[in-house]
Amino acid sequence: MASALMVLSAPGVAQAQAQASSAPPAATDLGQVEIRGTRNSDTEARQESTASKIVIGREEIEKQGDATLGDVLKRLPGVTVQGTPGRGGAIRMRGLGGGYTQILLDGERIPPGFSVDSLTPEQVERIEILRAPTAETGARAIAGTINIVLREGRKAALDDLKVTRSQEHGEGSSILNWVRNLNTAPMSGTFTLSAMDNQRPDESVTVIDSDYRDDQVRWSESSGRRKGVHANARLQWKGEQGKTLTITPFLIYSEYAAFGRIDARRLADANITDTALTDNHSRYAAARLNGQWGQRLSADDRLEVRFGLGQAKYNQHITQTPQISSTPALLSNALDEQRFTDRNTSLNAKWTRVLDNGHQWVSGLEHEGVRRVEEASAGAGDESGNLKARTTRWAAYTQDEFKINPNWSAYVGVRYESILTQGQVSEELKRNQSQVMTPLLHALWKPDPAKRDQVRMSLTRSYKTPTLYNMVAPLRYSRDYPITGNNVPTQPDRVGNPDLKPELATGIDLGFERYLDGGGVLSANVFRRNIQDLIRYQTTTTCVSGGARCVSSPQNVGDAVTQGVELEAKFRLNQVWVGAWPVDIRSNVSFFRSKVKDVPGPDNRLDQQPSMTANLGADYRLRGMPLTLGGNLNWNPDYDTRRSQEQWSYQGIKRVVDVYGQWRYSAATALRLTLSNLLPRDYETASTFNTGAQQETARTTDRNWRNIQLRLEMKI
Repeated sequence: MASALMVLSAPGVAQAQAQASSAPPAATDLGQVEIRGTRNSDTEARQESTASKIVIGREEIEKQGDATLGDVLKRLPGVTVQGTPGRGGAIRMRGLGGGYTQILLDGERIPPGFSVDSLTPEQVERIEILRAPTAETGARAIAGTINIVLREGRKAALDDLKVTRSQEHGEGSSILNWVRNLNTAPMSGTFTLSAMDNQRPDESVTVIDSDYRDDQVRWSESSGRRKGVHANARLQWKGEQGKTLTITPFLIYSEYAAFGRIDARRLADANITDTALTDNHSRYAAARLNGQWGQRLSADDRLEVRFGLGQAKYNQHITQTPQISSTPALLSNALDEQRFTDRNTSLNAKWTRVLDNGHQWVSGLEHEGVRRVEEASAGAGDESGNLKARTTRWAAYTQDEFKINPNWSAYVGVRYESILTQGQVSEELKRNQSQVMTPLLHALWKPDPAKRDQVRMSLTRSYKTPTLYNMVAPLRYSRDYPITGNNVPTQPDRVGNPDLKPELATGIDLGFERYLDGGGVLSANVFRRNIQDLIRYQTTTTCVSGGARCVSSPQNVGDAVTQGVELEAKFRLNQVWVGAWPVDIRSNVSFFRSKVKDVPGPDNRLDQQPSMTANLGADYRLRGMPLTLGGNLNWNPDYDTRRSQEQWSYQGIKRVVDVYGQWRYSAATALRLTLSNLLPRDYETASTFNTGAQQETARTTDRNWRNIQLRLEMKI
């Protein structure tokens, strides 16, 4: 940067010296000067990648002052977050359901039971979004891949300390985040610590409309408190001849306790007839140690070996105790327990060779093992015995990325993966094995290499494997109904299916990108996926424990297709209108369509896929004041999904408005006020089961509230 400034300034210096004797130099008003480094580097990483990639760095992550990583992800192009607004939930791409989006942590698949939403933004260095799979990152990514890279040490950066206090519907929460940069040679890195004490209320109303039992309404309310500590570090040692060693330990511990009350009555009754108290306690602890050794074998060859091991323990205890009951009772005495231990190991090797003709050839081998031991619930009965299961995965891949000419770049790869899952439930052994070969092709075309327009093309094969729990889960009884007798189709029992096959998808992506002078991007992307052997939970009536029980289990239900358009625009307002304020605009809108071919329409879409999702955000730093203002609107429409001949589900409108203001007292201290979910609205979901002879609909309305957050940010 310094040399570039010297070169650019040299003609001006010479001219000034030549005119020094004749006239004094004239004063020049340069106006407002803005230096934007991080944004451009993120944009350049996206622009230079042959495969379609979006990179979100620290500047963008910190901008809104979010409390959870899920709040950051929900604003990204094509990303949706399941669940009630302001409550977090599972992360999806392109509106597709669970398992279609591959989520990585430092390039490794996240361990079972780990929630991305439990991460704080302060723990994350950058987020990488790949819309199409690559051989190196893995092909279990029908919707795409989200790679979360944890914080990296920076020699010039100071330590960060952030203290946050928030309020929601009368309940207070506190969060402490500390980032320590380590700059001692030859070791460098960073240490991140997050401690939280969150209290949050929950309220919901469920109305059950049935033609074979009494219609009823239930009111549920609870107050929950979660206390937890997260710690992670990245330590890097650099030796001679290109040798590097990186160690990334990661620890999580959290406890949750919630006490609540359920009131119920039949619609024919004017007064509450049944009341039950609920008690929910859970504990989650996880530890992971990953490492990477890199060594340059020659001027053109480099070897990297990655290893990892980890363990997670989860313990949950839920009780429902009736206090007042009618005859027959609407609320039963219930006990639900879950205790499991997961252990995972991984060992990967990658060899990179740079060839003379511009090819970069990467090949690798991967091994991953996951073991789960689960104890039976004391209230679930003998048929829901203890579970011991394991998954073993082997993979091999090779890929070549190269530039054909100044206009064309290409990527060719192939990946083979073999997955064995087996488990023992009580005395029964269940086993499932699958092998998948996935060819992958990406191309990048620049009509004029001197300009900033480019076109991306991808033809790939990807897949979704059944989870360990899909295949070997023991029978779980619905909580509101006793073990013996009958239950109802809207609250079925659940069990696994060891005969599941993986879903295979052939996909095509086509995108156009225009990178703007001074930063920013305009892009349009279209995609299509043809999916074979779609997996979906189906409810059937089965004889269990002497009664006709409704049991839900995963099944391969046939083929499906999904397609969509994703539009994105990031720019400063004065890049479009001369004289406008330099407001940073962030906007994206995506439209989705899908169809499950063996399910009659209408609304036979894939699970949890809205017809669209949209974000509009803006940020502006006031001139002459140390104040930055910004906000974001996230919106998803409501939609119905026909899941089978007899089953429907409904998800309501989600509209989330977040605004913030940051006052910077000095270069090292700032105060931030954030209003999340500024305009809260109730969130509705429903499930319907209709056989023609029997019909029932359960419709739930969840309340949510505005969250007010005040944060002190300091660099030490």
